Amino acid sequence: MQKPMKRRADSVTIRDVAKQAGVSVATVSRFINQNAPVSVEAAKRIQQVMLDVNYHPYAAARHLVTRRTQTIGLVLYSLQTDFFLPLLSAIESAVSKNQYNLLVAGYKSPVGKDSQPPIGAHNTDGLLVFADSLSEEHLAPLARTGFPLVLLYRTSPPNLKIPFVTVENRIATQKIIDHLIEEHGKRSIIFVRGPHGQEDSQAREQGYLDSLKKHGIAIDKNLFVDGEFNSEVAYQNIKQLVSHTHPHFDAIFTGDDDAAIGVLTALNEVGLRVPEDVAVVGFDDSRLSTFLNPPLTTVRAPTEEVGRTAMQLLFAQINEQPAESVTLQPTGIILRRSCGCPYEAPGRLQ
Repeated sequence: MQKPMKRRADSVTIRDVAKQAGVSVATVSRFINQNAPVSVEAAKRIQQVMLDVNYHPYAAARHLVTRRTQTIGLVLYSLQTDFFLPLLSAIESAVSKNQYNLLVAGYKSPVGKDSQPPIGAHNTDGLLVFADSLSEEHLAPLARTGFPLVLLYRTSPPNLKIPFVTVENRIATQKIIDHLIEEHGKRSIIFVRGPHGQEDSQAREQGYLDSLKKHGIAIDKNLFVDGEFNSEVAYQNIKQLVSHTHPHFDAIFTGDDDAAIGVLTALNEVGLRVPEDVAVVGFDDSRLSTFLNPPLTTVRAPTEEVGRTAMQLLFAQINEQPAESVTLQPTGIILRRSCGCPYEAPGRLQ
């Protein structure tokens, strides 16, 4: 295919794209609106032609009143944990303030299947995407056609340059593990992993490894447990670990505060006291953290601020204004009794 010269976006029509890509107008329409499946080969051809001829359907369509849905979309793969409540509250507040509606969809891109998400360009004016709810294959056609997008708790694929908002994970995790080692003398610290492949989980694990290396502590594979940022999963796996394999440990990093609920329950059931026998720390500083028994030492992450910032970036795009591409929110350590400290004290922002 000969690569054409770039043309003004407003001089190119959907028919031009269809002709150049060798597909029907209906196929291009399905690709743009993501309201029906399009073969992988056809999608690649259409996407490349749109780039070649500088075709941005959403940029033009936003000038037409009939294209406005007055709806913001939010794609999440789960709503089952307490973590999402402040995030949703901040998003909903910003949506209402701007006289929009919020459409929330529970969805996670299936591996190896040609499935379209339930919300997107066909029924919203902009989309917030949590973590890895949508794959790069689903994000690419939206991003490359100018549709307003903001990613939450994940970075943008390098070739797409989608604005994203996340929190600092790695340094904060290292500092809370440093605290266990340096202030409480802990040396055998269980790491409860979050979802495999999720960036928050990976960064926290790297922070844990950084702290062990800093203090000359060897990595013990027996001290890694899957927790999925979920209280039930963390409960079952910690209970099994303690009841059956009996590895030596004197502290647990729970991955996040929801998992901490399951960890504390499991330890209580097997007769281990916190913090007398085992120190426990978490991440997020959820609203329940201070009410746990004992109150949880954790990393305070500004979940509501993530939601507010994401909405600012999304509305900037909808209104064709500049939007920051990278927003990293600071985090800080909160000391409570679960680690062995006899008091509560906020840590400095990292």
